[in-house]
Amino acid sequence: MTAQKEKLLLDAAYEWEKNQPDRPYMYQPIGDGTVVEYTWGETLEQARRMAAHLRSLNLPDNSHIALISKNCAHFIICDLAIWMAGHATIALYPTLNADTVAYILDHSDSRLVFIGKLDDWDEIKQGIPADMPGIALPLSPETDYEAWDDIVARHQPIADNPSPPAEQLALMVYTSGSTGRPKGVMHSFRSASIPAQHLIEEQNISVDDRVLSYLPLAHVMERATVECASFYSGSQIYFADSLDTFVQDLRRARPTIFLSVPRLWLKFQQGVFQQFPAKKLDRLLKIPIVRSMVRKKVLEGLALDQVHLAGSGSAPLPGELIEWYDRLGLKIVEGYGMSEDFAYSHMSTTEKRRPGYVGVPPAGVETRISEAGEILIKSPGNMMGYYKQPEMTAECYTEDGYFKTGDRGEYSADGLLKITGRVKELFKTSKGKYVAPVPIENLLNADSHIELACVSGVGRPACYAVLQLGDEWRDKMDDDAARAELTSHLEKLLAEINTQVEGYEQLQFLVVLRDQWDIANNFLTPTLKIKRDVIESTYEPLLDDWYASQEKVIWQE
Repeated sequence: MTAQKEKLLLDAAYEWEKNQPDRPYMYQPIGDGTVVEYTWGETLEQARRMAAHLRSLNLPDNSHIALISKNCAHFIICDLAIWMAGHATIALYPTLNADTVAYILDHSDSRLVFIGKLDDWDEIKQGIPADMPGIALPLSPETDYEAWDDIVARHQPIADNPSPPAEQLALMVYTSGSTGRPKGVMHSFRSASIPAQHLIEEQNISVDDRVLSYLPLAHVMERATVECASFYSGSQIYFADSLDTFVQDLRRARPTIFLSVPRLWLKFQQGVFQQFPAKKLDRLLKIPIVRSMVRKKVLEGLALDQVHLAGSGSAPLPGELIEWYDRLGLKIVEGYGMSEDFAYSHMSTTEKRRPGYVGVPPAGVETRISEAGEILIKSPGNMMGYYKQPEMTAECYTEDGYFKTGDRGEYSADGLLKITGRVKELFKTSKGKYVAPVPIENLLNADSHIELACVSGVGRPACYAVLQLGDEWRDKMDDDAARAELTSHLEKLLAEINTQVEGYEQLQFLVVLRDQWDIANNFLTPTLKIKRDVIESTYEPLLDDWYASQEKVIWQE
C-alpha cells in the first residue's frame, strides 16, 4: 500500500478552489468605507495568472522572491502565486529601515520584489537595488514598477496544480532579533503545513470562523495562525485598513478568533475603564442579576462578543489582566513559539491554562528542559536551518535533534510551561550575583500604569528599571499633581516588588522615561519586544547620575 500524500499548503488551497469556489475568503478595505470581497475562486485565479507571469520570467527553480507589504489580501495571493511558480517567498517587515531592507534583499539572494501596501515607501525604496525587478501590488504606493492588475490581465491562469515537494523551501522569515543582523529562518512546505493542520484541530478552528489580520504577516505567528491555518480551515480573513480605522475594521469583522499582544489587551481594558470606572465595573460584575448583561455590553463595545478563541503572544500577559477578562467571560489563551519552530511549540486551551504559563506541547511536539534550565523543542515546525549559516544552525540543535530555544523555563506538575527568562539575558552585578531580568519585568508590567519595563544593572551594585508609561499616564507627565500621585504609586510598587525577589535582585530605583520606545527608533522589535542592548546602551551615560541621586523614582527630563 502506498503512503497517503501529505496535504501541503497549495493542495489545501486547491481543494477550496475546486469544491467551494464561490465561498467568500478575504475582505479587503480599499478606503472610503469600500470593501472588496475575494472568493476562493477569485483568489486562486489571480494567483494562477501571476504564477503564469513568474513562470514566463524563466527564473531558476526555487528562486527567492521578496515581498514587502502590510497585511492585505494580495499578500496571501502573492504567496500562492510564488509557490505555484515553484519559488520561495522572502517577506520583509513593512516597518524596516532602508539599511535592513538592503541587507535582507542581498543576503536572501532575492531576484524580484513585490511592493504592497506601505506607509513609508520613501524610506524602504532607498534599500532596494535600482536594478532589481519589481511588481506593484494593488494598494501599493506610487512606484515605477509594473502594476499587478496589468500583469494578471494579460496572462491566462496556469491550468495545472503544482505542488512542490514537502522538503522544498517555501519561505524564509527574517527574525526580528533583539541583537545583531536578522537571520533568515528557512521553512519547507512540510514545516509550514503540519503546524497549521494541527493548530486548527487543537483550537477547533473551522470554516465558520472569522479573523481580523493586523499583526504582521511577515512574522511567523500571523503567517502560521492566520494565513496558513486558513488554507486548511477555510476561515474568513478580514483586513484592517489603517491604525485610525482599526476599531471600525474590528467591528466590521466581528471576529470569532482574535489574536493579539499584551499591549493591545491592556489598551482595550483602559478603553473600557473610560466608559466604566474600574470599581463600578467590578461591583456590577459581582451582582448575579446584571452580570451577564454587563459582560455582553462590554464585549459588544470591544467588538469581541463573538470570539470563541482569544489568544495572546510575544510577551507574558499579566495574571491580573487575564483574570479581568475572565470575569467578562473572555478566556484568553497564551501560547509560545518561535520563528524557528513556525510558532508551534506550546499552547493553552480554555480548559488547560493558568496565568503565567504558556500551555502544553500540542500534538507532535516533544520537549525537555536541559540541565542549564533551557527549553529544548522538537517540533514538526522546526526550521530547515538558518540561510547561509550552517555552523550557527548546527550550534542551535542538540545531537538528537532538539532545537535550543535560548529560553529558560520550568514545567508545572500538570505539564504547563512557564518561561522564566532568556539564557543569555542573565547579567552579573558588581557583587558577582547573576540576575534574570524577565521575571522582574513581568512583575512591573503587571501594573496597569506601566506599558513596558527593562531591568538592568550590569556591573552595578544593584539593579534598576526604566519604564514606559501607558498612554493615559504619558499624557499627564507634565501635570504636577498627576506626577506626584504616580511617584507615590511607583514608590509603593518598588517596595512591593522588592519583597518578592531575592536581595541581590532588588531594584534600587525606577526611571520614568519621557522617550517613546517604538519600532521606528529601534527600541522595539517588529513584534514589540524590547531591544535590551539598545536600551542599555542608550541610557548608560545617565547611570552614574541616576545611582548618585538616591531617589526611588526618577523622572527623565
